Amino acid sequence: MPEDNRIAIQIPEADVTEINAAIETLKTKLQPYLIALTPEDRKMLPKMSDKTIPFVDKALDYAQNSPQFAPQYMNVPEMKIDLDALNTLTEFYRPLEQIISGFDDTMMLSGSEAYIAALSYYNSVKMAAKMNVPAAKPIYDDLKERFNRKSKTAVSPDS
Repeated sequence: MPEDNRIAIQIPEADVTEINAAIETLKTKLQPYLIALTPEDRKMLPKMSDKTIPFVDKALDYAQNSPQFAPQYMNVPEMKIDLDALNTLTEFYRPLEQIISGFDDTMMLSGSEAYIAALSYYNSVKMAAKMNVPAAKPIYDDLKERFNRKSKTAVSPDS
């Protein structure tokens, strides 16, 4: 039994143009402030989480109000800049994260429905090719390439 078509969206070209312009604006405005970390960098850095943020807030407050306890190498104003940056970026990130989640779900469902339809067509043309229906075999031969598996055993050259 075929699945219900749960999604059928068509984004108007005017909306696509506006969305692309908004994305370009975000990229242009944010690019000077964003950095890229290597996988090794990401692995080595201590990570902040929701439980860590209150600790860092308190530590900054204490460091500003009781600077005598801050080590010589610690730059308290720089710590505040870093924390303010985190807070600002988090304001941007949360709504974007919700949008990305919606993108992910919508793309998954759209892709799934398209793939199910393609498989239905493939199975139909496969059956038609087996029944020698004219013009079905070339379509089947082309589409079946998706399912060809490479042999796990290497072909040995003739000696």
